[in-house]
Amino acid sequence: MGYTFLRPRILLASGVSALMIALSGCAADHYFMVPKEGVEDIRTAVNKQRATLVTMESNAGVRQEQLLNQSQQATQTILDAISTQVEKPSCPPPVVRQSCPPPPKDTGRADRLKGKVVVGEVEKLFLADPGIVYTARIDSGAETSSIHARNVKRFERDGGNWVRFEVPVPGAESEQWVTMEKEVSRRVKIIQSAADEAERRVVVELQFAIGDHQQVAEFTLADRTNLTYEVLIGRNVLRDVMLIDVGKEFATELPKSYVDQTSTGDDA
Repeated sequence: MGYTFLRPRILLASGVSALMIALSGCAADHYFMVPKEGVEDIRTAVNKQRATLVTMESNAGVRQEQLLNQSQQATQTILDAISTQVEKPSCPPPVVRQSCPPPPKDTGRADRLKGKVVVGEVEKLFLADPGIVYTARIDSGAETSSIHARNVKRFERDGGNWVRFEVPVPGAESEQWVTMEKEVSRRVKIIQSAADEAERRVVVELQFAIGDHQQVAEFTLADRTNLTYEVLIGRNVLRDVMLIDVGKEFATELPKSYVDQTSTGDDA
């Protein structure tokens, strides 16, 4: 059996750990005798471990590069999102209701009983928008007030339901109509004795004045062509606000400034 001489520092592989323990009592500078037939196995094991270490180091480098790229991409995505200018959502402008113009001196007249306006069977009514004076019938038998309207067309505005319609201008030399646009308050079902089926009508809120009393109330848009008055005041206005004196007509007076804005007629 032949022997060869090796220094201890070449015995790095785990396969020679037992040999190093056996030789631990010897000085590090001495040569040790190892059987030749075992040297090749040791060298092969060492080379395999070296190759394994190189492969592991290479894989670790590739993995580190991948993680670094992913981190850079995520950071860039966040930076792009921050730098992107997103337009803030804007709310639609609030609907500005036209209010009755306050008269400077003449405030109109309306008698009151226990805080309620006393009205007759017929009264002058000032419609704030578009500023027209109508002759209105006061009817406690009607639940909802109504106004004569034509060309009623529903449409959408800012996500809400609106309606466009025309109201007449009473007392004009020739037939005149004014276009109005209002948000739909609701729809009601009207059953008339002369009709076979119920009619669905649009309801809108209108601001008006009777005497010195101003109010916002719901009105149905109806075809009142065959009726005497373009406007009907029902219980939704009268309730808790007005009392009817059936023996009177025009018990109230509008401010002169309202009347001057339009010509009026008692009948329509």
